Amino acid sequence: MDTVLDTVVIGGGAMGSAAAWALSRRGRQVTLVEQFGPGHKIGASHGTTRNLNPGYHQPEYVAMLTEGLSLWDELEQESGETLLARTGVVNHGPEPLFGDIAAALNQAGIRAEFLAPAEAGERWRGIRFDQQVLHMPDGGQLNPDAALPAFQRLAAARGAEIRHHTKVVDLKVMDDGVRLLLESGGGTEVVTAGQAVVTAGGWTEKLLGAAFPGSTGGGARLPRLRVTQEQPAHFRLADPGAQWPGFNHYPGTGAEYRNWYSPVYGMQTPGEGIKAGWHGVGPVTDPDRRSFQPEPQQLAALQDYARTWLPGVDADSFEAVSCTYTTTPDEDFVLDRIGPVVIGAGFSGHGFKFTPVIGRMLADLATGTRPAPEIFRASR
Repeated sequence: MDTVLDTVVIGGGAMGSAAAWALSRRGRQVTLVEQFGPGHKIGASHGTTRNLNPGYHQPEYVAMLTEGLSLWDELEQESGETLLARTGVVNHGPEPLFGDIAAALNQAGIRAEFLAPAEAGERWRGIRFDQQVLHMPDGGQLNPDAALPAFQRLAAARGAEIRHHTKVVDLKVMDDGVRLLLESGGGTEVVTAGQAVVTAGGWTEKLLGAAFPGSTGGGARLPRLRVTQEQPAHFRLADPGAQWPGFNHYPGTGAEYRNWYSPVYGMQTPGEGIKAGWHGVGPVTDPDRRSFQPEPQQLAALQDYARTWLPGVDADSFEAVSCTYTTTPDEDFVLDRIGPVVIGAGFSGHGFKFTPVIGRMLADLATGTRPAPEIFRASR
């Protein structure tokens, strides 16, 4: 006999864990299934630092920032865990949108101020600053390795079932819900559910391709999702007295940036050094067949970047890091419902800061409370 469930969340990374938390807070029966074990490093939600970079001007994202800062505080209080180190974030470089960002943030009550590069360099001497500096004191670093277990633990305390090492090998959309074939150490199991929340990261197209053929064949159901293997590095500190905010460097388009691959993000990871990386330009990969090895030219260019722009690190002493991005063509997320399937995907390397808000939005979609903003619709 099939197991009959209310809501199955497929994928126990950041967004799936947050969705389970949000649904359980509403008293919904929810089962979270994750194909790998707790704390695995195969997807996009591991490690101890992610920048909470408030550098947005679009109203949808600014509203999510405001809600997110409140929800992270709420999650810390509920879990008893410290999840956000408020180091502030500094964005710098010849980015023409900084003025719009500062105005939008200040209007929303999120602090943003311009500093002269010399002043910023005195305050944060490990970084060489470029032309203009936007300081956002309310930003900082989030800890995925602490946040994911907190979401899951709190969801389980409200009755959610958390099942690791359980893979969805088939998903079929039915007239009245979904039918799932699950595979675990105990064998296979057929589950029917009223709905599925799919937060499968780099595996989204593999899972949904049969259910929504148009999504992988150029149709209108889902934007194309590009999975890349990203390869930041932790550089050893060369100046132990330096203070480090989170940082993002936007290089403009001048000839002096010809060896850049993208803007650069970075932050201090306690015990590991200064993390720095290119944004969303790693090699396209199959999440089940990753090399986990850095692409040599991009790594060499990142070292050159560190030599020029990060005087507080030793560019020749580093540890490479590997993770995945799942990116939409416009880098806006997919948060939508198609029949009994709720989809959270395409977080494009900038979604983690919004995790509890995205959990709330996915719960809204699952319970029919309200749709997500138009920019996140699958058929855009």
